[in-house]
Amino acid sequence: MSEDRSVRDLRLEKLARLRELGHDPFSVERFSQTGSARSLLERFEELAPKDGQDLSDHPISFGGRVVSYRLMGKAAFAHLSDGDEKIQAYFRKDELGDTLWEAFNLADIGDHIGVTGTLFLTKTGEKTIHVTSFQFLSKSLQTLPLGKEKEGQTWYGLTDTEQRYRHRHLDLIVNHEARNMLLSRSRIVSAVRRFFEDRGYLEVETPLLQLEAGGAAARPFSTHYNAYKLDVKLRISLELYLKRIICGDVPKVFEIGRVFRNEGVSNRHNPEFTLLEWYEAYANLEDMMEMVEGLFADVTQKVFGSQQLHGLDFGKPWHRLDLLTAIEERSGITASELRDLDSAKKALQRVGLPHEKENNLGGIIEKLLEHFVEPHLQEPTFIVGYPLETSPLAKKDPARPGFTRRFEGYVLGREICNAFSEINDPLDQRERFEAQVAERAAGDEEAHPLDEDFLFALEGGMPPTGGCGIGIDRLVMLLTGAQHVREILLFPMMKPSKEGTSQPD
Repeated sequence: MSEDRSVRDLRLEKLARLRELGHDPFSVERFSQTGSARSLLERFEELAPKDGQDLSDHPISFGGRVVSYRLMGKAAFAHLSDGDEKIQAYFRKDELGDTLWEAFNLADIGDHIGVTGTLFLTKTGEKTIHVTSFQFLSKSLQTLPLGKEKEGQTWYGLTDTEQRYRHRHLDLIVNHEARNMLLSRSRIVSAVRRFFEDRGYLEVETPLLQLEAGGAAARPFSTHYNAYKLDVKLRISLELYLKRIICGDVPKVFEIGRVFRNEGVSNRHNPEFTLLEWYEAYANLEDMMEMVEGLFADVTQKVFGSQQLHGLDFGKPWHRLDLLTAIEERSGITASELRDLDSAKKALQRVGLPHEKENNLGGIIEKLLEHFVEPHLQEPTFIVGYPLETSPLAKKDPARPGFTRRFEGYVLGREICNAFSEINDPLDQRERFEAQVAERAAGDEEAHPLDEDFLFALEGGMPPTGGCGIGIDRLVMLLTGAQHVREILLFPMMKPSKEGTSQPD
């Protein structure tokens, strides 16, 4: 719904009058503050003048947004917020003077002001700034949907989900729960980065635009590189370039970067998302399990102050289950039934799942995992031993023909990570790529491309290597308890509204 023009016009008139009074909000470049609202409240005993002390010896300054105010004749109270916390301010006409008092009466909810004064306790015991001077720092020309608050409850605020996602700045201002969830994402990413740096990993950056988008089974976005007159793809993974760095004898690398997969949108997946991948030379699958366990324990402790979160204990070792064993326990389908495509299709039919279009044994096995096993993986669990057909970048398991040294991690019935003992045999890797090319020719648009540059790097020699990938979006959803991926994206992609950039109701 469009902003009421008369309200905006009134605020423009107030802005003009402020400028006439010499208080142009937009001419101010800087305002020095004593501290945040939270720090002023926490340090009240230290900063407030004691009985008998000169008030002028204890000045403090604070800048924030006006989120409430009430006039009482020649005095006024207002609450100023810096986003995380708010503090009350007290104004008196006889102390501010006629001009500054007139300026104060031109304030609106949403304006930013900077105040200077001293801390004191009101008769009701609220910690408050007694303002001796102030200045406007910005003028809000819109009515903000702040709603009404009482005893921790809010009414009539910004509740429309689409408007919250389209106008995220308003969501950050008025919805504290949403703000905390969004800001937790940044804290989680910072903690992840520190975890790897503390263990000697080097953070690197790899190309977003690639001739061959490999490292995962996904359809890429395409674009054009004008300078080189080349059609290129946006990356779908970080893997192949990171492993080239391992080939260059850099033993521990990680990257936190955006990847793009041109596929459907759901409450769990956004086509543009952030991926964490790390690789360590001379490490194997079990080492990657230990890294995942350590990462979750470390991040939950640093960000949330506890390794126990949402009824889960990330301080304990994760469960480890063999893939085929888990399928047999949940579906009754035995490993012997999954040795060839025909018997696997018959097994699918027996348990009532569609089988007519299945032409890949590995795909059938993973379908059974998804249908019968995943919903039961509530506690942190590693599922180990994935089929060759769906794992083109994982080492073969020498003890199990047709399977690889790969695991996926699950929590609350959802996949949270994917890890391999990486292929370092360039001949094996070429065969896998060629098999994927054949599948692409048969119509699988998500089959892995053949990357000659990566194969060239492998032929130069890559040591035994363990690698793992975790979607940051899913990690943040898990740790914050978010139910939809858009809740933890500051600016999710939205279809244009019919009215264009509409204002909130």
